Amino acid sequence: MECKKLLIRKQMNKKLLLYFLIFILSHNFILGQVLYQTNQYLEEARKNKFLNFDRAVHNYEKSIEYFTYKKDTLNLINSIHELSELYGHNLNYGKSYDGYWKALFLAEESNDEFSKSRVYQSLGWLYSFYNRNNKALENFDNALSISKDLFSKKEINASYLISDYFSLANFYRYNRDFETAKKYVDTCYMHFNSQKSSVQNYFLESERAFLLATDKKFDIAEQVLIGSYEYFKQNNESYLVIVHYFFAQLYDMKGDKEKSKFHYIQSLELSSKYNSHMNYQIINHKELSKFYYNSEKYKQAFFHINEAIGLENKIFGINSKNNEYLFEIKDKYRIQKNKQEQIINAQKLLKLEHMQKISTLRSVLLFVILLSIIIIGFMVFKNLKRKHKREKVLLKQKQKIKLKENKKAIELKNKELAKSALQLIEKDEFIAGLKNTLTDNKEDLNSISINKVIKSIQSGVGSNWKEFEARFIDINQDFYKKIKKDFPTLTQTDLKICALIKLNFSSKDMSSLLGISIESVHTSRYRLRKKLKLERNDNLVEFVSQY
Repeated sequence: MECKKLLIRKQMNKKLLLYFLIFILSHNFILGQVLYQTNQYLEEARKNKFLNFDRAVHNYEKSIEYFTYKKDTLNLINSIHELSELYGHNLNYGKSYDGYWKALFLAEESNDEFSKSRVYQSLGWLYSFYNRNNKALENFDNALSISKDLFSKKEINASYLISDYFSLANFYRYNRDFETAKKYVDTCYMHFNSQKSSVQNYFLESERAFLLATDKKFDIAEQVLIGSYEYFKQNNESYLVIVHYFFAQLYDMKGDKEKSKFHYIQSLELSSKYNSHMNYQIINHKELSKFYYNSEKYKQAFFHINEAIGLENKIFGINSKNNEYLFEIKDKYRIQKNKQEQIINAQKLLKLEHMQKISTLRSVLLFVILLSIIIIGFMVFKNLKRKHKREKVLLKQKQKIKLKENKKAIELKNKELAKSALQLIEKDEFIAGLKNTLTDNKEDLNSISINKVIKSIQSGVGSNWKEFEARFIDINQDFYKKIKKDFPTLTQTDLKICALIKLNFSSKDMSSLLGISIESVHTSRYRLRKKLKLERNDNLVEFVSQY
């Protein structure tokens, strides 16, 4: 019997884990985290964490030196935090507490909210071991508050938030406040389901099963626990310490004492085998002591209660040297933290005042710059507008001058064209007179020669118009196109009359140039007025001249 006690105590002094279930579970939720870096010392420390305590401590200290040299505060905090966990697992709560506060100070100095959240959760569990529940909840709430803020900013994923809710759920469940525990478990599921993961979370399932049992839903609870048992049997056998404890509690509530005893013993054996979940050794010994006492097996009852008390005194006893150191430094750190908070607040106040002055100066400077830009912009815009206006006026003046010049040039050319046309008319009149003379005296002349002259004279009349029209179009290029567009029914004869009207020809001159009678010209002008839809009082010459 005595050998067995010594063996248990030896195992407990070598290694791990006197933290609550939740403290371990919180790390199972964040396995995928990628915020931290690693190094050879950190990897070696993790390898030896539960195999060689001294070697693990040595490598953690080397990792701390490495990240200190690199000035990598984030990973330095992580190494200190992991070393503090190791000390806690090995019952050295003084150094564990010391490390957590050191990590917390570094996190506050570097504004590392994520690391602060982790340390607050660890401190929460450390306080809860000594039934300092108010202080424990204060730290748990601090951790949760920071995680909520980081999650809302999308700086962490839901796993970290679930870890904090899960810690609170287990804290309340351990303290027999099952209703509050259920609320936190439901919150865990809400966030877990929002991740749309196809993998079942058996840590949550095990907790849910126990709470179902407290509601006397024994069959459902048993099925859920069986599923959890199968999962942990394959993936994490040390966690069966907790699953067997939940089975034992389930059957105890059902009144099946034999099955309950079996699972308490299984939980106790697995805890000794894997040196894990040591706090459940105390619970299992107490429950077995009750069972044997009620069965009047007082020797076994005494053995188990004695084991439970021995473990409690060793782990949580007020006479423990570790605990003496813990309570001694606790107040020192609190005083130091309060002083540091006062210094930080004073610095923040000075910084805010300084920032306010800078902000005011910046605002004034910005206002002056903005006003200057507006004034300069307005002046530039005004100058550009004035310049544009001047250019526009000059352009219009140039256009008017050019238009006048073009108009004068056209008028000059039209005058020349009219003069040329009149010369042609005179020529035609001369030829017509010659023709008449030849015709009157054709008996005294050679008839063949006379006919040739007459034919050449007659052919000359048509060529005169073609020559005139070519020169007219060259001078008044768009005349025909414009008037034809407005009055599509105009014939070629109408267009010829319009051209001659534009040049202010008389009916007689038109008759001579076109080779038609004056009466025909008058008739053509009359028809033209009708096609142009002119009233009696409308001036035909003015109307045609506008094209």
